[in-house]
Amino acid sequence: MARVSVELPVLRWAIERAGLTPPMLEGRFPKIHQWIDGEHLPTLKQLEQFSNATRTPMGFFFLDTPPEERLPVPFLRTIDDGQEALSRPSPDLLETTHAMQRRQFWLREYLIDMGHEPLPFVGSANTDSPPTEIASRIRHTLNLGEDWADEFSTWEEALDAFRAAIEKAGILVVFNGVVGNNNSRALNTDEFRGFVLVDQYAPLLFVNNKDVKAAKMFTLAHELAHVFLGRGAVFDLRDMAPAGNHIELFCNQVAAEYLVPERRLREHWPTAIQQAEPFAFIARCFKVSDLVAARRALDLELIRRSDFIQFYNWYLTDDRRKPQKNDGGGNFYSNQNFRIGKRFALIVAQAAREGKLSYYEAYQLTGISGVTFDRYIASIEAGPRL
Repeated sequence: MARVSVELPVLRWAIERAGLTPPMLEGRFPKIHQWIDGEHLPTLKQLEQFSNATRTPMGFFFLDTPPEERLPVPFLRTIDDGQEALSRPSPDLLETTHAMQRRQFWLREYLIDMGHEPLPFVGSANTDSPPTEIASRIRHTLNLGEDWADEFSTWEEALDAFRAAIEKAGILVVFNGVVGNNNSRALNTDEFRGFVLVDQYAPLLFVNNKDVKAAKMFTLAHELAHVFLGRGAVFDLRDMAPAGNHIELFCNQVAAEYLVPERRLREHWPTAIQQAEPFAFIARCFKVSDLVAARRALDLELIRRSDFIQFYNWYLTDDRRKPQKNDGGGNFYSNQNFRIGKRFALIVAQAAREGKLSYYEAYQLTGISGVTFDRYIASIEAGPRL
C-alpha cells in the first residue's frame, strides 16, 4: 500500500493547530507517535482521515514547512489583566472568517457591477466623537428612534427587529454557532463572541450563536459601532467587557449608549432600586436583557463591579438551562435566515438566475445546494421582504 511522505514539522503543526496532542489521537491513529518521529509513514487514506481529525486542509500536508495562517482582521482577546492579546486562532475560527470573507468579496464586486454606491456611514465616525453622538447616528441610519424598542413586548423581539434593521441598511448579519452547517463543529465562545469585516459596500457582522442569548444584543451593537468607525476585529467580550484597547472600549461605550441611553436610565434608576429585581425592571423599560441592564448600570457606576460579576455568573448559570434558539435544532430553513441572511440569499439567487453567478458558486457561497437551496430561496421569497 502506497505511503505518503509528510514533513514532520507539518504533522506536528497540524496537531498543535487543532488544539490536540498525540495521545488524544492514539485511538484513531495507533501509529501517530511513529509518524511524528519519522519512523513510519501514513497511507493516503490515513492522511485523509488525519486531515479530517485535525481540521487541516489536505493540501497543507504536501508543503515543506507549516503555513502561516492569519485572520483578516485583528484578534483582540480579553485576558486576566484586561489587556489585549494575540493567540493562534482555531481551525473553526479560521474557516468561519474565511467563509464570511468569500461572501463579502463576492457581494462587494456584485454591488459595484450593479452600480451601487458605497455605504456613507462606514468609517464615518472616529473615537474623538462622543459615544452619544455615534449612537445617535446609528439610530438615524437604522431609522430607529431613541425609544425604538418600546413597541416590542420582549427583548427577544427587539433583537429580531434590530437585526432586520441592520440588514435593511445594507449590512450582512450572520448568527451562527457552528462551522457552516456542521452541527458537530461548535464555535467556542471562550475563543470569540463575534467579529466584524468592514467594507464600504458589504460590511459583515458575525455573532457567535453559541453565546448566551442575553449577550447577543450587546455584541451586535458593539459590532455596529465597529462599522461606523471603519475598524474590523475579532473579539470575545468576556464578561461583556472588551480587550484593553481604545477602539474596543469606545465600541462598548457606543453599544451601551445605543441600547440604554444614559439620560433615560438615570431617570428610571431611582424607581429601579426600589424593585426586588432592579435589572429586570430596567430590562423591561429598554427591551434589553437583564444582563445588558446590569452591564449598563456598572458602566455608569450605579453598581459596583463585584455586584455585576456576581449577577453575571448567576445569570449565565440560569440562562444556560434554557435551550439555544436557532442553533442546530428546529427548522433547518429558519436556521438559514440566521446562518446566511435573507438579503444575501436573495441577492445570490437573483444573480444565479440572471447568469451572473453559476449555481455551483451560489451553493459554495451559501453552504447549501441543489433542492435544499431551491426550497430555502422559495421559503424566503414567499415571506415578507426586508
